[in-house]
Amino acid sequence: MTFGLRAAMRYEKGASWGAAVGAILRASSKAPLGGQGEHGLYGRRKSRLLKLAAALALCGATAALAADRPTPSGLPVPRYVSLKFDEVNARSGPADDHRRLWIYRVKGLPVQVVAETREWRKVCDPDGGSAWVHRRTTDGRRMVMRVKDTPLALRRKPDPQQRAFAYLNPRSLAALDRCSEGWCRIRAGRTTGWALANELWGTDERPQCR
Repeated sequence: MTFGLRAAMRYEKGASWGAAVGAILRASSKAPLGGQGEHGLYGRRKSRLLKLAAALALCGATAALAADRPTPSGLPVPRYVSLKFDEVNARSGPADDHRRLWIYRVKGLPVQVVAETREWRKVCDPDGGSAWVHRRTTDGRRMVMRVKDTPLALRRKPDPQQRAFAYLNPRSLAALDRCSEGWCRIRAGRTTGWALANELWGTDERPQCR
């Protein structure tokens, strides 16, 4: 199965790997398992933060935090988002009249926002490509990808001594729940487990594209 994450339009590639997202997990029991607007996750987090701020009377501190992030969205850059649709146009600049470079063809693909305007986001993808997409095509839900060519062991606890009970297949996606002390809790379908953070694309907060 070919992973054609992005390709120049003249070659008409990219449609071949949509099915690659389907086989997300391979359980050690050999039973097949399934898998899965920008402000969605950030909005929920912001709601919890605002409730806490109100309870502690820290409205002034909250305003100061926002002032420290002078971006059009008010969100930090860089940050991770995912693609909302099955097809997303990737352009050379932040407007519809800029040249279309390729088409992303996987809903839920994790990308990192490295720059933004009010309506557009410059994103870095798991293959190191960089392009502009419209903000309405992004979702705040965090996803991760296994970009290496080997399956990634999932454990029931964040402990290397724990036996693997399932595996994340190469070039597969999973929903990110949370990360702590070098481990991340990820979810695919009804299966949830812990994996090493540095084995997943979409967890390193440093800019991923130059």
